Amino acid sequence: MRYQFSVTGMDCGHCKQAVEKAVSGIDGVQSVQVELAGARVTVTGDVRPETVVETIRGAGYAASQIAVV
Repeated sequence: MRYQFSVTGMDCGHCKQAVEKAVSGIDGVQSVQVELAGARVTVTGDVRPETVVETIRGAGYAASQIAVV
């Protein structure tokens, strides 16, 4: 599955890397794409969207699922 998430609070390259690293560590994640300008994260893999949201929040950013693509 492929999911998109809206993430608020990312405003620099370090933020982008922190989110990528956190989400990449979730079991079942195959790829993570973070779009800093659009404040979106796309995750591909066999994961629960809720787990991705919780992980992003745990990294210090607000997140919500916006689409299944």
